[in-house]
Amino acid sequence: MITFIYDQSFEGLLCSVFEAYEQKIIPGNLLSENTPPTLFSERQVKITTDSNKARRVWKGLQKKISPAALPSIPMAWQSELPGSDWLLFQYIYKVFKTPDSIELNFGDPIVLKVVQIAKKVHRERHRVIQFLRFQKMADGTFFAATEPLYNVLPFTIEHLKNRFAGQTWIIYDMKRNYGYYYDQRQVKEVCFQQESPVLQNNQPEQHLMDREELLFQKMWQEYFKTTCIKERINPKLHRQNLPVRFWKYLPEKNIK
Repeated sequence: MITFIYDQSFEGLLCSVFEAYEQKIIPGNLLSENTPPTLFSERQVKITTDSNKARRVWKGLQKKISPAALPSIPMAWQSELPGSDWLLFQYIYKVFKTPDSIELNFGDPIVLKVVQIAKKVHRERHRVIQFLRFQKMADGTFFAATEPLYNVLPFTIEHLKNRFAGQTWIIYDMKRNYGYYYDQRQVKEVCFQQESPVLQNNQPEQHLMDREELLFQKMWQEYFKTTCIKERINPKLHRQNLPVRFWKYLPEKNIK
């Protein structure tokens, strides 16, 4: 069995497809550079990531797949699920190998699996946008923390830029320790230093927050309590509509 070794980047994945066609080699697996070879691996092929080759593959996909189905590929990639890279390699390879479009061939287990994973990631994107709670910092920046199941932050940027175009904000993935900073002109990726904690009890430290932020949060919590009809509380339905994993970053769920 031939194994492709690549750098585990999305560009590296696309280059793996390029090399498979260029060298007329069909690998039996994809492995990262630091992964020990499998027991039955006869030969390893090192894939060098090349932006030009990756771009050519992506342009080819744009011609073979409709604009509605194309986002399924990066979304499935951002799932970070085990084996998703190999699944996508098989999917992309099949896209180029098959004369007709395969995007609606749900009888194919590879196509079906990619679509199912992409839908999960897309659903998580909507949840993150829905349950974000920005809090105003002392310097005027609005900060929101989250811990999505999948790596969906890149898919939220365009929405947030349009929705909060006149504000400076940071959205941060606490699970993956990275985020995006928007200065009302452009978006930049940021990463907090581990030795510089920003959150205390899942909320920004009070000395970093705007003076009026705590007042607004208190007013929001009082509104949340006032509008809650105790006789109609349905904990099971509440958890379905608002997953518990988001609660620690919601001011209204931190009522004292």
